[in-house]
Amino acid sequence: MEIEELLKVDGLCNDHHRLVLNTIIQEGSIRGAARKLGRNKNSVQDMVKALRDRAARLGFAPGHFEDGVAPGYLMGKVTVQRSGDGTVERTWERQSPDDQLRHEAQLAAIEAMKEELPRFIPINPPPMANSKLCNLFTLTDSHIGALCWHKEGGDDWDLEIAEKTLIAAFSHMIASCPKANLAIVNQLGDFLHFDGNKAVTPTHGFLLDADGRFRKVIGVAIRVLRTVVDMALASHDRVHVILAEGNHDEVSSIWLQAMFAALYENEPRITIDQSALPYYAVQHGKTMIAFHHGHMKKNEGLPLYFAASYPEMWGKTTKRYAHVGHRHHVEEKEHSGMKVIQHSTLAARDAYAARGGWHSERQAVAITYHEDHGEVARSTVVPGMLN
Repeated sequence: MEIEELLKVDGLCNDHHRLVLNTIIQEGSIRGAARKLGRNKNSVQDMVKALRDRAARLGFAPGHFEDGVAPGYLMGKVTVQRSGDGTVERTWERQSPDDQLRHEAQLAAIEAMKEELPRFIPINPPPMANSKLCNLFTLTDSHIGALCWHKEGGDDWDLEIAEKTLIAAFSHMIASCPKANLAIVNQLGDFLHFDGNKAVTPTHGFLLDADGRFRKVIGVAIRVLRTVVDMALASHDRVHVILAEGNHDEVSSIWLQAMFAALYENEPRITIDQSALPYYAVQHGKTMIAFHHGHMKKNEGLPLYFAASYPEMWGKTTKRYAHVGHRHHVEEKEHSGMKVIQHSTLAARDAYAARGGWHSERQAVAITYHEDHGEVARSTVVPGMLN
């Protein structure tokens, strides 16, 4: 599809898209447009490709009915009708969106979004604290967007309650921890209850009880994360942020990582973990701190996985810990070479958990690690403390 045709597709382009496409037409090439707009050529090229693929999904796909495959689609089932003598009378082609191309389009959209985000303005670091300490603040299975009813699960949970509870809990954890140079903000997955406009689980499509549209859920999620990251940055010299993939927010974890990397790109005191795999690890002196939501591998399999995946870090450390969520209850066990700590959640039980008879104490835990001696302090916060 030509650039001029993209501009004619209703509902396809926003003002930014139209500016870029018109500049391409004026300059005669993507390279020329990128030069004039001060953009990277590849990002402009990816944006055009993403628009072409989206146009195809909206039904604008030249060649779709004549021959070939529509852009962004793969050929699927083909039905052929033949006459009595074997002559082909007509065919029906079933073409479906190419998941890989769709994923690439999402990444291209993320790149475009990052260029337009307001950047965080660096602030002065706090007074020097203990350089040997690291404070780990864990929020897991927050399920922002879930709707829980106290008559079913014992407590209410919605967007407003989630925002107030998570921020208050994080503030309490910071106030109760020792002064440390390094903070790890560990958002351990399932931060969002659902991953798109449909309130269903991404893998199996199970219907979920949801509070509000996905746009509202995204707004609350970003506000909470920006608030807790800024609080950590104001009280620590360095901050490392983990935005882990969960089974409820597989795609959202990708754009959250990209968004926050762009938001804080001008702040040298902060790093955003952008691991392509749902496994993360940080070395603090002789202490190894590893993370996984818990949906891909069982707890007992994590020590061997992290030893094999991070052999240099494993070899340089003597105290090792892995943190998981997913199961909504506390469990700690020492394995050969590594302790696995399974965290509970601050979120209330939903109807599914209540009907299934699952119970667990709602809590969040901050753990302080020494670079030589491993865990040296712990602080627990429960929702009742925050009222």
